[in-house]
This record gives sequence, C-alpha cells and structure tokens, in this order.
Amino acid sequence: MSNRERFLGICRFERPGDLCLMSPLINDFWMETPGEWVKQGAPEQILDSRFRRRYFQFDHMRELREIQSGLYIDKRLDVYGASYVYAIPPIVPSYEPKPLEEDEHTITLTNEGGQKVRVFKDDPQKMPMYLDHPVKDRASWEEYRKRLDPNTPERWPSDWDAYVQKMNNRDEPTMLHVGSFFGFLREWMGLERLLLMFYDDPGLIEDMMEQICYMETECIKLTLKDMRIDGAMFWEDMAFKTGPLISPDMFRKFMMPRYKKMTDLLRSSGIDVIFVDSDGNLNELIPLWLESGINFCWPLECAAANDAVALRRKYGKDLILGGNIDKRALLKGKDAIHEEVMSKVPFLLESGGYFPSVDHLVPPDVTFESYRYFVNTVREVAGLEKLPQ
Repeated sequence: MSNRERFLGICRFERPGDLCLMSPLINDFWMETPGEWVKQGAPEQILDSRFRRRYFQFDHMRELREIQSGLYIDKRLDVYGASYVYAIPPIVPSYEPKPLEEDEHTITLTNEGGQKVRVFKDDPQKMPMYLDHPVKDRASWEEYRKRLDPNTPERWPSDWDAYVQKMNNRDEPTMLHVGSFFGFLREWMGLERLLLMFYDDPGLIEDMMEQICYMETECIKLTLKDMRIDGAMFWEDMAFKTGPLISPDMFRKFMMPRYKKMTDLLRSSGIDVIFVDSDGNLNELIPLWLESGINFCWPLECAAANDAVALRRKYGKDLILGGNIDKRALLKGKDAIHEEVMSKVPFLLESGGYFPSVDHLVPPDVTFESYRYFVNTVREVAGLEKLPQ
C-alpha cells in the first residue's frame, strides 16, 4: 500500500487501527534536535531529513512548497556561523535582508518578510525580538499588497510542466499550502496593532483578508488545473494557552466567509482533507473551523488543555486529529512515555482519523533514546515490529 492510500484511508476513517507516522508536516523536529542526538550516539546521518524518515520509518508527505502560497520557515540568514531561521508569508518579491545595527550580544536586521527583528548572537534559533512590522496603516498596506499577486511568475516553478508530471506521479500524499487569515496579518502588522485594528479600522482588516482570499483561491485554481492534490493546509497560530486571540463573533464576521469560499472550492474538486496548524487552546476554534469546512487539527498542545480523546468523543468522524502526545512526558523517562502513549493512542488509532505525533516539533531536550522509545511504543500499539537497532 502506498503512503498516499494509507494517509487518505486514515483521514476518511476507512482504516481503523492503522498507523501512519507522517512526516515532515506532522512528525518533525527543532533544527538543533538531530545535532544533540548525534552527541548522544545517534548515527551522524540522522542530520539528514531523508535519513530520519527512513530510520524512524515515517510515511512521507510532499508539501508543495515550490508554489509560493503558504508560510515558509526555511528562510535563513547566517548570524556568526549559525542560522537565524524565520517564517514569512508568500510575498513575491520578498524584501532584501539588511543588517541595521549590532551590539555585543545582538544583531538588528530587516528580514525577507519586512520585519525588523533583533537576533541573539549566542543563540540565533531563540525567538527574536520583533521590533517593527511592514504594515502599519492603509497606505503601507497598499504598498505591501503589490507583493500578493497570484500571477507573479516567481510564485510558480519555472519548469511547471515537468514539476506537475513529477508531483502527479508520486505515491505519497501531496499537500498544498493555502495560507492564513489571522496568522498572516499578525506577521504583517504585529499582534498588538492587529488586535487594535479589528476595532479601529475593521474595513482595513476586511480588505487585507479579501486580498489573501483572492490570492489563495487563484493559487488553488491554477494548481488544480493541472495537479492532483490530496490535502490543503492553513496556518493560523491564533490561540494562546487558554483560548483564541479573537472572539468567535469576530471569527464568524472576518474569517468564516473567506474560509468557506476556499473550502467550497477545494471540496468541489474532491479535496476533503483540509488541515489547520495552530498552537494554543483550540477548543473554541474547532467548531468554528468545522463549520468553515476545515476538518483536520494539529498539534493539539497538551499544555494548552487540548485533549484528543475528548475531541474524538465529542466530534466523532467529523474531525481528523494529529499530535497531542505531551512532549513533556518524553522528558520524564520510559514509564511516563508509556503512560502517555497508552492513555491516548490505542483508543485514537482504533477510532480512526488520527495521526500520532508529539504536540509540536520535537525539542532538543528530548533524548534520542526517549524518542526511539516513543516511536517503538506507538508501533507496538499498532502491532508493528520495533525499529531496528
């Protein structure tokens, strides 16, 4: 059975009990994690993502990142021999990265997303300080929106026909990034300015979201004209530990009509796996996403009171689930890992529509031995052999 058939079968609740450890979208790692594992005795090849997939026997998902329609976290700037990695929305052309000032401990720069950030020299991977954002008002938005034209040639692979043929012949699921509403605006404006703008200038918020909707629907249409797509992915990060960053009423007013326009388009083309990646407590957001046509949520962070077992019991087969294995349990040894897995995975696998993973990227303080034990425990639940030594 191909990765694609297994993935779609699980999503459609046709393969209860089956295990799909999908990578990289669902099972993935902080950049520093593989390097720490090598220090602990892991094979040096573990630094390579393709080797990691083979080593842990992950099923591979192909994210169509060559189509510039989503959020990307592989933009890098070299900071004293280490990489500062950051995410930008799909703006074409991007800004030219530019150092602005420097002191003993930090570098201040403008990155490709137009954000002014302060990066720490001793640890460029640490969350930077966001000092300024490119969109501040209607005038700066009118300038910024020029970078959101879906027909800009650089947004698309130059060898389109060859790219289409290659992707359509793969036996693994393909996922098209279809953007973000709240998340993109937060990256463009900064959180505080964005939240105030919902009250101070709701018309500007409507205009910005409408431009996103236009860009993304055109990207979807142009892609589906030639390509087979198995799923679509939104990125939002619009919640914190106890709940969403905007009210359900605001969600319904600003976001839901545009979600529906996009999900109706996707479903009319047979795409019934529509994924959203958002941190934080999702309990108030999930019914709104379901009503909007989005049916797959990840990572379901445990520290933010998300409970995949309770969600399965509440929503049944309406909701595909991913994640929800508490990363903190992987820091506490084998007994804690075993208890965490056994409290969730047997029920969720048998119920169907579930993709096990740690509740976000695996951090570097999780040891190689602990992560192997986690994978082996999940495999044991599914009746599979342990990973070879």
